[in-house]
Amino acid sequence: MNARIALCIAALGLAGLASPAAAQTPGQLRLPEFAGLAEKAAESVSVQLDPQVLGLACRFLDSSDPEQASVQQMCQSLRGIYVRKFTFDKDYAYPKSDIDGVRRQLAAPGWSQLVGATSKKENTDVNVYLLIDKGQAKSLAIIASEPREFVIVNIVGNIDLEKLHQLEGQFGVPELQIEGDKKASPKAAPAPAPAPAPTPKKK
Repeated sequence: MNARIALCIAALGLAGLASPAAAQTPGQLRLPEFAGLAEKAAESVSVQLDPQVLGLACRFLDSSDPEQASVQQMCQSLRGIYVRKFTFDKDYAYPKSDIDGVRRQLAAPGWSQLVGATSKKENTDVNVYLLIDKGQAKSLAIIASEPREFVIVNIVGNIDLEKLHQLEGQFGVPELQIEGDKKASPKAAPAPAPAPAPTPKKK
């Protein structure tokens, strides 16, 4: 077992220390328990890292490793990571009404849709939302569903979209496929063509 997997398992084990009576952090979604789905699913992931547990989990990261040190630095600005992921062996084995309930929370003031992609051919739906407060991203929500899988990710705290990909594979966070805005550098204007040499006059 490699070090990263071991660290993730240790961090997820700390999730049991979270207090169920803890106050909900602004930007944190109320995720359903999806009772009974874990038994029906071929694979399931449930991550519940509140501020206290997230801080403890980040201590397991190796600060001498540049990648993990970068994640450790990000943890200082985050207030929680919450993930629900279920994969099934047959189509639509999960209750869509529960997912729609999460979507309704994202209609609250402050939330803005960053990405909305639907494919009728593949029957997939991906939505990414940001909670903006005073020009700063304070929470991220991702809801992605397809016939045999759905994923809900809620990352709470001061979020830098350009660094968000560093959380992929850490604490149960799946591949996010989100990049910060990158402005293309202006192309240099082509050099003017040299003027033709004057034709010598005949004497």
